[in-house]
Amino acid sequence: MKPKNYSPMEKPISVGTGKFRSSNNNNHSNVWFVVPLFILLSFILLCFDYSALYITDTTDEPASSSSFSDTTQKKPVSPRDEPTTKDVNVSRLLDEPLPDSCSGRYIYLHDLPGRFNNDLLHSCSLITRGTENNICPYLENFGFGPEIQDPDNVLLKQSWFSTNQFMLEVIFHNKMKKYTCLTHNSSLASAVFIPFYAGIDMSRYLWGFNISVRDSSSHELMDWLVKQKEWSRMSGRDHFFVAGRIAWDFRRQTDNESDWGSKLRFLPESQNMSMMSIESSSWNNDYAIPYPTCFHPSSVDEISEWQDRMRSRKREYLFAFAGAPRPEYKDSVRGKIIDECLESDDQCYLLDCNYGKVNCDNPVNVMKVFRNSVFCLQPPGDSYTRRSMFDSILAGCIPVFFHPGTAYAQYKWHLPKNHKSYSVYLPVKDVKEWDIKIKERLLEISEERVVRLREEVIKLIPSVVYANPSYGSEGNEDAFELAVKGMLEKIEEVREMMRQGKDGGEGFDDRDDYKYTFSPYEAQVLT
Repeated sequence: MKPKNYSPMEKPISVGTGKFRSSNNNNHSNVWFVVPLFILLSFILLCFDYSALYITDTTDEPASSSSFSDTTQKKPVSPRDEPTTKDVNVSRLLDEPLPDSCSGRYIYLHDLPGRFNNDLLHSCSLITRGTENNICPYLENFGFGPEIQDPDNVLLKQSWFSTNQFMLEVIFHNKMKKYTCLTHNSSLASAVFIPFYAGIDMSRYLWGFNISVRDSSSHELMDWLVKQKEWSRMSGRDHFFVAGRIAWDFRRQTDNESDWGSKLRFLPESQNMSMMSIESSSWNNDYAIPYPTCFHPSSVDEISEWQDRMRSRKREYLFAFAGAPRPEYKDSVRGKIIDECLESDDQCYLLDCNYGKVNCDNPVNVMKVFRNSVFCLQPPGDSYTRRSMFDSILAGCIPVFFHPGTAYAQYKWHLPKNHKSYSVYLPVKDVKEWDIKIKERLLEISEERVVRLREEVIKLIPSVVYANPSYGSEGNEDAFELAVKGMLEKIEEVREMMRQGKDGGEGFDDRDDYKYTFSPYEAQVLT
C-alpha cells in the first residue's frame, strides 16, 4: 500500500530546465551543467528502495477453502522475516501507521491433542444420535454432510446438504480455521478458541455408561488447559468453545448414575469459560447460537437468489406444523396444535414426522411445506428449542412461538430484540388452560402486517446460516461471524472490568432463574 503523502523524493523528477541544443555552440556551458546533474539524480533514484513503499498486509487474506487442513500450524521464523533497518526507515516515511483491521478481533486457536476432536471423527462409528443411524456420512463437506439430491428443483443446487443438527462443533471448528483474524501469537489474541467436540464426545457415552466415563474427557481437557500459558492471563475467562448439543446436556447437577449428561460445565475451571451451543442454559456464561440448517451458501449471490425465491412464493396455507406429538411430556402443547391443524381443513398443512412417516430430516420435504405457508408453528420440542424454527426462517415462513425459551431468551446475537418485528407470540403457560384458537388469531393479523413480518423474516436468512468457508460476507454476516462478534464483545466486557480493577468473575457464571419465565415477554403478545 502506498502512503497517502509522498515525500519529495517519491515525486517524479523533472529536468525541464535543461535544454539540449545540438545546433548552438554557445549553449555548451548549459549542457555541461545539466548532464552531471542528470547523472547524479538518476543515481539517487536507482539506489532508492521503492519496494519498501508497497507494504502488503496479509492479515485479512482469506484462506483457501479447498481442504480441511489446519491453518494454525506455526511456521519457523527465518532471518528474512526479521525487520530490517530499511523497513524501519520506510515506516518513518508514513505519516500515520496503517490501521489494523483485526484489532480487537484476533483469536488464538488452541492446538488440542487429537483425542479431544479429530480422533473422535476417526471413530465416528461409535457415535450415535440415540438411533441406529450411522453418523459418519454427516462429517463430509466441512461437517455439512452429503449434498442433497433435488430432482424437483425445490432447493438451490450445490448449496443444500443433509446436515445433522448436532454437527455444530465440527462446522464451527472448520470455519474457525478460515477465520480472517486468527493469530499464532496468543499475546495478541482477544479470545482463545477451544476446539473440543464436547457433544460428539458425550454422544459416545449417553447410554449404558457410568458418570466416571461420561466425565473423563471433561476432566482431561481442563487438566490440559490450565497448564497452558494462555490460561493464566484471565484465568480462562477469555476462553470459549462450541457444543453441538443443548447446554443442559453438560450440566448434570448430581452424581447419580441415572442422571443425564456430563458435568463439564460444573467443573470449577470450566465455569471460567464461555460455551456457545444450540440451546443455552440458565447460566450467564452459556450462549445460544443457531442450529445448523441444511443451507450453506458459497456466496452472497446465492443468498440473494434464495431470498428472491421466497419473496415471490404464493402461499396457499395459512399455517403449518412439522413435527410429532409428545404424549410423554404432559406439558407439551404439540397435541393441541396437531388437533387444531387437523380441524382447520385446508388452511393448515401438517407434516407428520411421527414414527418415520415422512423423512423430516430431508430439507426438500420440509421446504415444500414451509415455503407454501404464511405462518409456521414452533412449539418447544424435546427441549425449549428446535431446528425447525430456523427452517421456517429459511422458507420465509413467519414463526409462531408459544414459549419465550424457544427463541426470545436464546438467540440474542442473531435475532432482533424487537420480537414482534419478525414473529407472532401466543404464550401458553399451562396446556390445561389452552384456550387459543390458532386459526382465528392468525386471521386477525392484517395483510399489511403479514407482508412486513415476512420481509423481516427473509432479511434474517443470512444471519442464521453457516455459510461455506469460502463465503465472502461482504457485509452480510453469517451465523458464525455474528457468534464470534458477540463472544468477542462479551469477553471485552470482562476485560474492561479487570482494567477498572474490578473482579472479572463477578456475575460471570451466575444463574438467571428468570431467563425462561413468561413475564419479561408479555409485551410481545399478539394484540
